[in-house]
Amino acid sequence: MSELKSADLEIQENSSSKKILIGINLKLFTLIAVIMSLFHLFVLGFYPITPWILYTVHLGLGAILILMQYPMKKSAYNSPITTMIDYILILLVVFAGSYLILEMDELVYRIGVAPTGLDLVVSIILIGVVLEITRRTTGLILPILALLFILYAHFGKYIPGDLGHRGYSWDRILSYLNSMDAIFSVPIGASATFVFLFILFGSFLSETGGSKFFIDFAIGATGGKRGGPAKAAVVSSALFGSVSGNSVANVVSTGVFTIPLMKKIGYSSRYAGAVESVASTGGQIMPPILGSAAFIMAQLLGTSYINIVYASIVPALLYFFTVIIMIDLQAAKLGLKGLPKSELPNLKNVLLKEGHLFIPLLVLIFTMTVLNTSPIKAAIWAIASTILVSFVKKHTRMTFAKLISCLVDGAKSALGMIAACATAGLVIGVLNLTGAGLKFASLILSLAGDNLALALIMTMCATIILGMGLPTTAAYLITAAVVAPALIQMGVSPLAAHMFVFYFACLSAFTPPVALAAYAAAGIAEAKPMQVAMTSMKIGIVAFIIPFVFVYGPAILLQGTPIEIIVSTLTAIVGAFVLACGVEGWFIGKNANILVRILLITASLSLIVPGLITDAIGLGLIFVGALLQMFFSSKKLDQQNISEIEG
Repeated sequence: MSELKSADLEIQENSSSKKILIGINLKLFTLIAVIMSLFHLFVLGFYPITPWILYTVHLGLGAILILMQYPMKKSAYNSPITTMIDYILILLVVFAGSYLILEMDELVYRIGVAPTGLDLVVSIILIGVVLEITRRTTGLILPILALLFILYAHFGKYIPGDLGHRGYSWDRILSYLNSMDAIFSVPIGASATFVFLFILFGSFLSETGGSKFFIDFAIGATGGKRGGPAKAAVVSSALFGSVSGNSVANVVSTGVFTIPLMKKIGYSSRYAGAVESVASTGGQIMPPILGSAAFIMAQLLGTSYINIVYASIVPALLYFFTVIIMIDLQAAKLGLKGLPKSELPNLKNVLLKEGHLFIPLLVLIFTMTVLNTSPIKAAIWAIASTILVSFVKKHTRMTFAKLISCLVDGAKSALGMIAACATAGLVIGVLNLTGAGLKFASLILSLAGDNLALALIMTMCATIILGMGLPTTAAYLITAAVVAPALIQMGVSPLAAHMFVFYFACLSAFTPPVALAAYAAAGIAEAKPMQVAMTSMKIGIVAFIIPFVFVYGPAILLQGTPIEIIVSTLTAIVGAFVLACGVEGWFIGKNANILVRILLITASLSLIVPGLITDAIGLGLIFVGALLQMFFSSKKLDQQNISEIEG
């Protein structure tokens, strides 16, 4: 998350992709951002209003802030012409939003059925603004995709085969896309409620020093161990990433501290950047918050968010366990040590000085799990507890300037998500209008036949490709709408199908050729981006296996009997461990040759896949691999002794 200077409320933006706001523009931006955050806290916590008004204000204020902060053209953001266009667009947003709220009672009967001329004008304004703010925040890919779907809604009658449809008039399409089934559907609904509040919570926690505390805690706890700074990167990224829910934000927040420390003890620039990118990406799948897409998943599945949290526990533990083992084995191979004790933060002092910042996270977990409150109430309690515990210590105390900074930063951090969710709503609207979602699912079923593995591989590739150019939330939403129904029709549980898509939407952050988290880490590590991305895939290899595991064996999603869950979890942990040994080529304290590595990797896949037969095969292969490792090690030692004697 970006930090705002509390003294003068300057918005410092070093990136040329954003304007540097000064004078009246800065004051106006700050005022609107504060109003936006306070509005959400008020209506969600104390004074509920109709969702139509909430979503309209949420999107409208977000669009205004984006138009103020993100230039139309990066090369000429101070141009009088582009500035005038921005003001015109802002006025159009105010007009369209006011019209939607004032005409709300009548619009619900006209949308998609009998729109008036002014209805269509407002729809065109809204669709155009949504596409433009998405282009400014996330690039061209998502707007182009949305435009293709809109064209499909009209010209689908000319498409032969199953993907064709009868076609719809422009009046009906434009009007329908301005409804609760399109722009104002589940994505923007989730964005306007608990997702915005959790982003705001992350802003409050960060302003009180939470991100620094997480880093100090992680370094103090693990920094002195073998490969300690890399392990600290994993721990701090898991803690901070769960709150931020954004892999790139996580990289730039924690990586500036952990990457130099990793390089200092001997890790290469490439490896240090890769560790940070993998760890930061994992923050999106780490309970209790996960990424914003997880909240939307709960809405789409019609289940409690806490069920998503429970289901993510074992996969997240497997992910981070394997990453730490990979790091440890790499350190063993290179003979790396931890940081000297003199350079480590004193863990006791860190906890005494800032340990109270753990309380908001504990409050969040307690309210959602024990009290079983809604995510909205849990987020509000977490924000309130953050403000209260900040007064425990003078250096974390929440001043008025810090409070304003939190409110502004929370609104700012939500802007890209708001734009992406609104544009994803356009795609979902076309799918709802044309029934294309079921047609795409039928196409996948016909291509894959009865082969679930092929369907899963196709889904994985589609999600990663989409995720390369889109935010995690948008990639998940589109793929879930198009592909998840096909997996469900093939017998995959709805939860497993959506978790499968969600995981690969997250992993696209470090999967080349467009790996945003890896590229951000490469910039800090001063390494080649593609090398960092490729190394990230190696370190995070288990993450590409876990989604297949919970499709074939939902027990690790905590679905099944206690015995099934325990056995599946234990065998998966063992499998993850030997997978790390096989990939890193280090087993029983020695370098492993190619034969042993093949046996270990095969054993890991057998253990990770649930089933008594596969578990037995996996354990047997590990035993054979251990015998061969000891045999080769003994033979090598004998050869060394002979050489020494002859010498």
